[in-house]
Amino acid sequence: MEAALAELEQVQTQILERISKLELTHLSQNDDVSATATVPASTTRTICDTEARLSNILRSNGVNGVLFKKVPADYYDWPLESRRDVLSAASVHHLCKSIVLVNTQAQSNVVDCSDRNNSKYYVVVVQYTARFNAETVKNFLYSLNNGKIPKKKFNLRLAPEETSVNLTGYEHNAVTCIGMKTDIPVILDEAITKLNPDFFWLGGGEIDLKLGIRTSEFIKFVKPFIVSCS
Repeated sequence: MEAALAELEQVQTQILERISKLELTHLSQNDDVSATATVPASTTRTICDTEARLSNILRSNGVNGVLFKKVPADYYDWPLESRRDVLSAASVHHLCKSIVLVNTQAQSNVVDCSDRNNSKYYVVVVQYTARFNAETVKNFLYSLNNGKIPKKKFNLRLAPEETSVNLTGYEHNAVTCIGMKTDIPVILDEAITKLNPDFFWLGGGEIDLKLGIRTSEFIKFVKPFIVSCS
């Protein structure tokens, strides 16, 4: 009797393993995102409140090419190659970050992001492998305002950490431009739009949570300014 039960359990285990393999094969054949990132085992891990909130925001706005990935606590101590591997990113160039900039010469002393063309704050999404050039953003904003605002009134600097947290609701190394507390205009580095495949990774709202998204869907939902700023 015991031998029969053991044999039955073994058969059940084999069946479950086959079902799991079939599900993964189905995903890889029908979702091209799986070619750029590991399909998360959402049924076998705990989904944090932040992931649930961001997922709801994205999917309710028709953004479906999204993946979330939990990373180890020492992720930011790793070289880019190791970060690429743990995310199954296509390359190190597909690893991006969101930084909050403040225009120190803005006329308003209060938080004012209502005018996309002349906001006190901007969030810039740039690759980790790129060197951000604030001067190009300054020139872009000057041109965007058709020269009506003197160029000296644009002086973009990295916002203080406390300010960044208060505006976005996300701490350092967790900043993402999805679901921010403040509707800050976003600037996407043009280099990201040229990545192949059309999918990149950025912060996911928590230090150990990363968000992967199709570039085309990101642009459609976030509606960023696309600027060559690296």
